[in-house]
Formats: sequence, structure tokens, C-alpha cells
Amino acid sequence: MKQDSGTTARSTGRPTAEEKDGGASGGERPVTVIIAFIANLLVAVAKTVAAMITGSASMTAESAHSWADTGNQVFLLVAERKSRRRRDAAHPLGYGREAYVWSMFAAFGLFTAGAVVSITHGIQQLLEPEPAGDYGIAYAVLAVAFVLEGISFAQAFRQARTAGRSTGTSTLRSVSTTSNPTLRAVFAEDSAALIGLVIAFAGILLHQLTGYPVPDAVGSILVGVLLGVIAVILIDRNRRFLVGQAVSPELRASVAGRLGAHRSIERVTYLHLEYVGPDRLYLVAAVDLVGDRAEHEVAVALRAVERDIEDHERIEEAVLTLSTPDEPALTFAAHGP
Repeated sequence: MKQDSGTTARSTGRPTAEEKDGGASGGERPVTVIIAFIANLLVAVAKTVAAMITGSASMTAESAHSWADTGNQVFLLVAERKSRRRRDAAHPLGYGREAYVWSMFAAFGLFTAGAVVSITHGIQQLLEPEPAGDYGIAYAVLAVAFVLEGISFAQAFRQARTAGRSTGTSTLRSVSTTSNPTLRAVFAEDSAALIGLVIAFAGILLHQLTGYPVPDAVGSILVGVLLGVIAVILIDRNRRFLVGQAVSPELRASVAGRLGAHRSIERVTYLHLEYVGPDRLYLVAAVDLVGDRAEHEVAVALRAVERDIEDHERIEEAVLTLSTPDEPALTFAAHGP
């Protein structure tokens, strides 16, 4: 279709984010966070009691770790709730980016309340070691914690695997690249929790076998370093999405393919995709419509295409404009949907 560029249409009557978010992925997100919150709360209480009884530095570090995780789940629940609010005049693209803001707070909490406290306590134990005992209690709490953290991790892993299969990627790559910060946070924190439990077990066991507190104190420091690394990674990922993370080439090609396959579109010459929240995209495209329509029909045709595009669960809003005759069509390598 050869028409003047600059004719832009915005559709009305679009489904809201909540109406679109009825799939398994959206429904699983709050469940994953709630399971993680309950598991971390129970584990935090048990570890705190065990740390007070045993005097173990590693157990104290694990206690701080679990309390940090518990507080983080509150931030993540707030992120889920706020990011799913209906868009309004003040936020025409919705509140999806709230998820990255509150997930950033959670990551900072993991760094300060988990990493800093664990490392500081470990260094204090190296300088002024305290006696430890009642190792059986420590082992029992670690075992129970491993089971509870394992249940939470299994739920996060299941959701990540489902998301990976839907995009044709591996589970780990899905977690790394997902626009859902709560899934990434729960997956990373639960992974760190399981590794931290193994480190704490080794530190306490070596303390018991050797009679020296150094392995226990080193275990506390290692747990803190682990939490610090995880926190920095989560902070960086949320920062990227807040400042404008690019979509993957596979997703860009998939969306372009859907546009090009539309019965009213002959070719696509420009495509801009921007994340406005977890699994939510703002789309701007320049297209050439099929046929040679009268000018008064163009706006109606573009608006109808926008409505069709916005029916897709990922598209929060689509804005289309007309291509000029000299603009080349976009080409992509073949990718699955």
C-alpha cells in the first residue's frame, strides 16, 4: 500500500494486562513467591534458634540469609501486586516496571541484610572465636531447611522450565533472560540457599571434627560472598530492564513474523519493541498495507490491525504507521514462535 507516512493510529478497547495475564505463567508467579516466602520464614525461625543454641558462625550467617530472603519475598509480592495494576491516564503503558523497582529493593536487601551481615560475622568469629556445641541440632535444622528450600526451588524450577519450553530455550537461559524479575529472584535466591546450606554444613562439620572455629567462620564468609554475588547479578538485571533492555533476536523475529503474516500487512519496514513490564511489550512498527486503499480507509485499517496485534498476550500496546515506498522490508532468520 503506498500512502504518505506519518499516519498513525492508536487502538481503543484493548484488553488490560490483567485480562491478558490468564495463562499458566501469570498464574504461577504469585504461587512461586508465596511458597518461597513460607519456606524462608519457617527456615529463618529454625536457623535463628539453632544459631542461638549452637553458637555456630555458619548457622548465624544462614539465619541472616533466610531472614533476608523472607523480607525479599515481601518486596517481590509487592512487585507482583503493583506491576499488575490496570493502566490509567497517568501510566498509559501500565505499571509493569514497578516489578523491576521492587525487585531492585529486594536485591539490595539481600546484599545488605544477607551478604554484609554474614561476612561481618564471619570476620568477627575469625578475630574473636566463640565456642560452639550441640552440633546435632545444627545438622537437623540444616536438613529440614534443605527440604523446605528444595520444595521452593522445585516450584521456581518448574515455572522456569515451562517458560523456557514456550520460547524454545533452556531453563537456565530462560531464567537469565526472562523479563519476569520475581521468577529470576526466587530461582536465584533458592539456588543460593541450597548452596549456602551445603557450605554451612561443611563449615560446622569441620569445626566439630577439628575443634577449630576457623572453618565455621570461613563458611560464614563464603555464604556472604555467595549472597553478594547473587545480589549484584539481580541488581544488574533489574537495572537493564529499567533503562531499556533489548528483546532477544528470537523474540524480535517472532513478533516481526506475526506482523508480516497478518492478512492486511504486505511488509514490515520498521519494528521497535520495548519491555514495559514482565512479559509485556510496547510495539511500534512501520508497515505497508495490502492493496491500494482510499486514504479515508487507512486509519480504520491500521486500527483494526493494532487491535489484532494487541490480542497477543505479550503486547501491551501497538502503534502502527505507514511505510514509505523506498523503505526496505525487514528480514530475519527463521525462528520458532
